[in-house]
Amino acid sequence: MLNRIRQTTAGYPRQFWLLFWGQLMNSIGGSMVWPFLTIYARERLGVPLTTVTLLVSLNAASGLVATTIVGPFVDRFGRKLAMALSLAMTSVAFILMSTASTLPVWMALMVLMGLFGPLYQVGSNAMIADLIAPERRAGGYALLRMIANVGVAIGPVIGGVLVTISYGLTFSLAAAAGTAFALLIALFVAETLPQRAKLAGQPPISGYGPVLRDRLFLAFCGIYTLSCMVYSLMMVLLPVYGKENFGLAESQYGPILATNAAMVVLFQFAVTRMTERTHPVPVLALGTLFYALGVGSVALGRNFPTFLLSMVILTIGEMIVIPTSTAFTANLAPMEMRGRYMSVLGLTWQVGFGIGPVLGGFLNDRVAPVAIWYGGLAIGLVAALGFVLLAWRLRPLARPIRLPSDGTAVAEVEGKLELVGAGIEPDGENN
Repeated sequence: MLNRIRQTTAGYPRQFWLLFWGQLMNSIGGSMVWPFLTIYARERLGVPLTTVTLLVSLNAASGLVATTIVGPFVDRFGRKLAMALSLAMTSVAFILMSTASTLPVWMALMVLMGLFGPLYQVGSNAMIADLIAPERRAGGYALLRMIANVGVAIGPVIGGVLVTISYGLTFSLAAAAGTAFALLIALFVAETLPQRAKLAGQPPISGYGPVLRDRLFLAFCGIYTLSCMVYSLMMVLLPVYGKENFGLAESQYGPILATNAAMVVLFQFAVTRMTERTHPVPVLALGTLFYALGVGSVALGRNFPTFLLSMVILTIGEMIVIPTSTAFTANLAPMEMRGRYMSVLGLTWQVGFGIGPVLGGFLNDRVAPVAIWYGGLAIGLVAALGFVLLAWRLRPLARPIRLPSDGTAVAEVEGKLELVGAGIEPDGENN
């Protein structure tokens, strides 16, 4: 086991490890705040839950806009600037939130974070690709995902304790973590943007037309958006629902979210090893069914243990759905359009998080608090059925059975080996 760990981590450059530990610091800081943001905003502003969830949707909408333009920014102005600017502006927003007391100011701050937040992730992913050889990139991205989840496991526990002392202190420490990481990047990280000369002769990148004409992928994205809506209900609304209806303290919600992150750190690889043995679409149906059951079970919960169980059920679905959806997208995408396919996949996640909490807030305010979870159950079941129907349409297609070195996907179609698309590399970035 130790030899495997050494083989996995040996040979990565020093700059990668600086990003690795900085990611941990920033992940802890951010997750100290985000789980309790809806509670703080509702108490600070004294507005209906629907209004609070609209703030979350405003953040998602601005992130949606930013995601479509951050790629050209990162490629023109560099990875380092994008990452440092994102961290610095998010830290400024945290500081201002600690004193903001009016709805317009909160709206402006949520837009600010939505616009600058995606810069870090896009810049970081590009920098890792610049630093690490193709055959080792998957391991690098996996390490960063693992350490981010370690931070998510630690941050809410610390934040749950700190907010009982002072929300201002919590926001300040989160801002300090982001600022420290931004300074590390500015002072010690070298720019990795390839020289323009190396890009000379490259054909211009076309728009999203080919992606939007891929009906199979669009059908998948539509269903996946419903799945993301269900997931967002648990992550955004459970803390305020538990506190307002059953007296669940912030310090109790922290361990619930930490359990989610810990399960991902401990069991993600084993779950993926099992799910990758079958065709991805039925796997997505199964994972979405866990989403539906996890969210629906909140309606039956009354206390910390029952809400924790709901999170465990949802997390099983998360470990099934997220890696499988990324791999499925990579398998569908032609090699020259993989970035655009992945961008659209990311947009479906943001759309789901933009719509889901608003719908949940509407059900809470206009129907009943428990209606949030019955609504999520219904949407999740519809999404699972959608994946079942999509799998039925694709039933002649088995899982990819080998990966040639040129990136062509080969699958068994009605007993014969056929080429089913370009877009898989032996060490693809399925993280």
